[in-house]
Amino acid sequence: MSEKPVNLNRVRKDKARAEKKARADQNAAFHGLTKAQKEQAKAEAARVARLHDQSKRDDS
Repeated sequence: MSEKPVNLNRVRKDKARAEKKARADQNAAFHGLTKAQKEQAKAEAARVARLHDQSKRDDS
């Protein structure tokens, strides 16, 4: 038991900071796009969602 004690508040705050940074990076990447690129990304997401819905099985 020669390990140092862990400050749980610091661990919790570090985790929150990392999550906030990841969210900020994601927002920066999305909002840094041109209007055409945003529309293309939305269209691609809609296409993928449509393909996913079409591949669902109807078990009734």
